Amino acid sequence: MDVEELANFIEKDSLFYAQAVVTRIVRSTAKLADFPLVGRIVPEFNQPDFRELFVYSYRVIYQVKNETVTVVAIIHGKRLLLPG
Repeated sequence: MDVEELANFIEKDSLFYAQAVVTRIVRSTAKLADFPLVGRIVPEFNQPDFRELFVYSYRVIYQVKNETVTVVAIIHGKRLLLPG
């Protein structure tokens, strides 16, 4: 899910919460340019280049490769990342 899809989904229940979540995600990911290793290693992958930040109840999963940070996914914390 991308940020716009997430905002549209949350907005169905609360415009305020949708704006708050998107703002916090944007601010959190902006910091990754200076501090790419700030997030924890994604337990399901156990690879140091895949990391995650928690924003409210969402996991922002990103990959650090050389000097590039790429947001891979944004998922709800209760959803499984990999099929079980």
